This record gives sequence, structure tokens and C-alpha cells, in this order.
Amino acid sequence: MRKKEVKVAFIDNSIDTSIYNPQEHWKPYLGVAWDSFKATENHFPDLKRGYTHLILSGSEASIIERENWVYEEIEVVQDAVEKGLSILGSCYGHQLLALALLGSASVQRCVQPEVGWIPIQIKVENELFGKRRQAFSFSSHFDEVVNLSDAFLILASSKDCQIQAFQLKKRPIWGIQIHPEINISNAQILLKKCISLNLETRPFFEKALKSTPKDSGLIRRIVRIFLVSRKIE
Repeated sequence: MRKKEVKVAFIDNSIDTSIYNPQEHWKPYLGVAWDSFKATENHFPDLKRGYTHLILSGSEASIIERENWVYEEIEVVQDAVEKGLSILGSCYGHQLLALALLGSASVQRCVQPEVGWIPIQIKVENELFGKRRQAFSFSSHFDEVVNLSDAFLILASSKDCQIQAFQLKKRPIWGIQIHPEINISNAQILLKKCISLNLETRPFFEKALKSTPKDSGLIRRIVRIFLVSRKIE
């Protein structure tokens, strides 16, 4: 059977793009055109328009303290799963994907937030990350995914976050807690902007900015595998 042409819908979950602009972070790597939808404005894709791939971006929002737009996005994600789209959720999108598939028991506050460049352990050889090994990526999260069912495969973990990446078994549906799409220079800019907000989380960003960056460049493989993994019609 012939594969449909790739058609990507990008759901932008950011709150303030002057601080965090996920589209600018993803743009250098996607290599394909995409349609963008702003979740906080209740702007979501009509999946009847032939989309094959769905990306769920990160956000400054907390998956625990949910606004009304989140529930509409959950319905879109559930519809995308039912229709067989390939789905990739990053950070907040990773958490939202778990929430949509398993409910509120699948997300919680982090015991230990992860901000900065962290080591992750790739637990099993898999399409998205390749061989079992340690890799490094930028991270910034205060919530996390927990309590996955047997329908999911945990792909990667870290010292402070058991579920750094998962796949819905036998489906092109992935969640990644890290931000591999944010390169070192953009991560440093983001950290400085977060520090300037003078929030109670400021010490996490200050500590990260003082640390030594280390990035394994996971994003290119992730995007390549994601875009070629799709339902055959």
C-alpha cells in the first residue's frame, strides 16, 4: 500500500513566545513544512484534513494546574491516536500525551526537577534513540510522567526521572521528557530569560546556566525516525 505524503501538525503549547518559542527550536530540524496551532488560543488542527504527524511542544505551563485549553488538546490527541497518526510529545507534550492516554494518575510534580544538561540512560535499543547507552540533552521540567501501563515501553530514564521517554508499543507514538531540540546556545538564552523573570524557581535556572553544557545531538535521529514512521494506507 502507498504511504500518504507527510503532513505535520505542530501544536505550540507555549505561553509567552518572547521567553520560550518552541517553533523556532524545532524549525532547523524538521526539514518539512508544517501547520502550526496555538493551544492557548484554543487553535487546534482539524485531523480530517489529512495530517499524518502530530508534534506536541513543551510549555511554561504545569500539566498539574490545567487550563481549559488543555482538555480540548487532550481530545485532539485521543482522536489522533484513534486515527493512527504518528505522534511525538516533548516535555509538556510528553506529559500531555500520557495524560490523554492514561488519565491524571500518569502525571505528578517532580520530586527533583531537572534543569540543565542531564545524562539519560537509553534502556533498550529502539528506533528513536538507537543503541543502549548514556546520552546528554537539555532538560527543564518540574512535572513528570509516572505509572505507565504495560501498553507502554520505557525507552530512557535518568537518576531523577524514571520515565524520560516512552513509546506506545507497536505504534509510532512517543513521548520524550528532554528538550533535544533546544541546542546549547538557545538553551543558555532560555535560561537567562527564565532567570530574568525572578520566579521562585530561579535558583534552578541559575545553577543550570553555571554548569558545563553537554549535548549528544539526539534531535536529528529523533526527527528522522519520527517523520518516516507513519501509518500505511
